[in-house]
Amino acid sequence: MKLDSLENLFLHEIRDLLSAEKQLLKALPKMAKAASSENLKAAIESHLEETKMQVERLEQIFEELGKSPRGPQCKAMAGLVEEAQELIDEEGEESVKDAALIGSAQRVEHYEMAGYGCARTYAEMLGMTNAAELLQQTLDEEKAADEKLNSLALSEINQQAQG
Repeated sequence: MKLDSLENLFLHEIRDLLSAEKQLLKALPKMAKAASSENLKAAIESHLEETKMQVERLEQIFEELGKSPRGPQCKAMAGLVEEAQELIDEEGEESVKDAALIGSAQRVEHYEMAGYGCARTYAEMLGMTNAAELLQQTLDEEKAADEKLNSLALSEINQQAQG
């Protein structure tokens, strides 16, 4: 696709986000299984359920626009998922690995917040009110997930990792 219009850029962005979310649907269960902290496991599992809804919202946007959701794989998310898997596979202290998992999960959240923020702004500029609202809803969820992870890190996980 040529990036010759804001609409094409918007479509590129939401295709990238859809690819990213679908990769997360496969990665999050592995991350939850690797977590030793029950609170961290619950936070990751909760975000998995949100991710399913986020995929549905993106698919709804494509349906409303009458556009194909097919696009290339999100390479950035593939890299973030690969890094998380490498941490999961490392030998180490459970609490330290939990701290590493939080770091990986927050990298994912920050990538998604950037993407959803851009896509929402493009949708607003293009007069796609419903798409903008759906993207804002997901952006809010991503911010909340990041805050929850940060809170877990500060109140529990990082202190345990410190020993």
